[in-house]
Amino acid sequence: MTNTPHELAEDFPGQAKLIHDLKEKDAHFARLFDEYHEINGAVHRAETDIEPTDDLHLTEMRKKRVHLKDEIARILHDAVA
Repeated sequence: MTNTPHELAEDFPGQAKLIHDLKEKDAHFARLFDEYHEINGAVHRAETDIEPTDDLHLTEMRKKRVHLKDEIARILHDAVA
C-alpha cells in the first residue's frame, strides 16, 4: 500500500482543464471535488499516522473516496462523450 494521496489531476491525466472548467460551471461537480479533496486528505493523514484512526473508520473513508471518485469519473466521461 502506498501512502501517496490520490490527487484527481494524477488520477485523470490530461483532464486538468476539464476538471477546472467543471468546478467553475457545475456546482454539483464542485461539491464532489471538494468532498473528494477533503476525504482524500483525511485518508492520507490516517494512513501516515498524522491523525490515526481505527481500521473500520479508515475503511469507511476509503469507500467514500472511491464512491466520490467514481461519480467524478462518470461526470468527466459524460462531459467528453
